[in-house]
Amino acid sequence: MRIVACIKQVPDTTDVRIDPERGTLIREGVESILNPLDAHAVEAAVTVAAALNAEAVALCMGPPQAEAVLREALAGGCASAVLLSDRAFAGADTWSTSYTLACAVKAMGDVRLVACGKQAIDGDTAQVGPGMATHLGWPQVTYVRRICEVSEEWAIVERLTDWGDDTLRVRLPAVLTVLKDLNVPRLPSLVGQMRARRSDVRKWGAGDVDGDPTEFGLDGSPTRVVRVFTPPPRGRCVVWDGAPEESAGRLVEALREKRLI
Repeated sequence: MRIVACIKQVPDTTDVRIDPERGTLIREGVESILNPLDAHAVEAAVTVAAALNAEAVALCMGPPQAEAVLREALAGGCASAVLLSDRAFAGADTWSTSYTLACAVKAMGDVRLVACGKQAIDGDTAQVGPGMATHLGWPQVTYVRRICEVSEEWAIVERLTDWGDDTLRVRLPAVLTVLKDLNVPRLPSLVGQMRARRSDVRKWGAGDVDGDPTEFGLDGSPTRVVRVFTPPPRGRCVVWDGAPEESAGRLVEALREKRLI
């Protein structure tokens, strides 16, 4: 039995720059890191796997250098790791990415739970976890902030909503997307780091996952990124000092002048 943590290697957002001529991200010299929310997915997978006497597996799709974040997951307690890396996967949008990851989960066999971070800090779409659940035909719970109880057949979880918390009982196998409130990722021990260095990271290509090749990568992506750019300034900014009541009145008058109210 396996519990899978889906993770992603992302650029450190504090260093992201955009080429003004090409409108593309400048990746040269930019550090790549484990997506911060995915660290909580790793901790969840390791904890649940220990409770169910299962194997915690880290899964990542990316270029060869993404092996670094898989070794970080191994140091954090995962028993094994799989890297999906193939030119056929390049250029994938969230639909194609979730399809490819779902195919890998099916290829592993006997997976009872998939844990993903709520979203990646580079794309901020929060679509891959739910997309995987759709492709797998499994139930999903998003914005999970607590795993109350888990067995081989069921999990009871709390999820954050706009109006409070929901407590749900979900049949396994299922996909969870987790919040940072769920846990505190453990610090890798020296033994864990040494084991991670020695461990073999399995590398799978398009031929190792039983999927439709036309659904992989750019060819299988219904959306395309045409250009990345910095939005232009919105214009002149006006700052009003004074009591809130006075500023509110001035704001109402300004909106009326522009016929916005």
